[in-house]
Amino acid sequence: MNKYLDISPEVSAALAAGKPVVALESTIISHGMPYPQNVKTALEVEQIIRDNGAVPATIAIIGGHLKAGLTPEEIEYFGKKGPEIAKASRRDLPVLVARGQDGACTVTTTMMIAHMAGIGVFATGGIGGVHRGAETTMDISADLEELGQTPVMVICAGAKSILDLGLTLEYLETKGVPVIGYGTDELPAFYTRTSGFGVDYRLDTPAELAAAFHAQRAMGLKGGMLVTNPIPEEYSMDPAVINKAIDQAIAECQAQGVHGKATTPFLLARVKDLTGGDSLDSNIQLVFNNARLAARTAAELVKLG
Repeated sequence: MNKYLDISPEVSAALAAGKPVVALESTIISHGMPYPQNVKTALEVEQIIRDNGAVPATIAIIGGHLKAGLTPEEIEYFGKKGPEIAKASRRDLPVLVARGQDGACTVTTTMMIAHMAGIGVFATGGIGGVHRGAETTMDISADLEELGQTPVMVICAGAKSILDLGLTLEYLETKGVPVIGYGTDELPAFYTRTSGFGVDYRLDTPAELAAAFHAQRAMGLKGGMLVTNPIPEEYSMDPAVINKAIDQAIAECQAQGVHGKATTPFLLARVKDLTGGDSLDSNIQLVFNNARLAARTAAELVKLG
């Protein structure tokens, strides 16, 4: 057992008993929305996981320990500290752990710690990807590299629409990551159900998702699987409205010289402001939707052994 890994008693018992477990990230708590809405949302997501037959395991770094499963008090702590907590990607783990610091887990580090703990299914909002203009900036999310090497199924609402979706799909293809559309032939674009880009395969039930991932793992294939689950139609935003806000946010980002891991939080915050908060409401609903699907898929996966 990794000496830095701390699996909560609830999650540990579920794994030992062969019960379904779903990993959740902590960046959405610390950097995704303001307090106390962040804590309320995180606890609601955990409850949705339980209501759909699985055990939630929110992933974070606290005091240098890699935590798989947080208590309500730890979620409250994360929510109150908010952006004071460092965003932790793969490169940050050694120093944060050695210093005994806290870290908010991105898609990358959530995948890593979930895999260390033996958790195969992870629900999030949207993955990072290739940023617009990456042909000159080389700004490509570490999420894509992690999907190429860590065997965890990531269930999301597609890639964030602030990205270059075409190049993101090309990168995933190069890394050999299957991009699955849940009930759709088209890649969802986070706030909206469509993007104009196709997925590799369409699967229509949690059992089909579980079977595909089980086969991938049984063959010993390297890397993860990306399941893109469209935002519920009633919460999908008007593409013209969201794209106008994204274009403006990107222009401001470039004008202010924002780069690196500050880019996504800046863009999402500006899009929220420019849409009068509608994008945040959509963000919350798509996370709820992904949590439901992840729990049902994890339940099917444990049946396969």
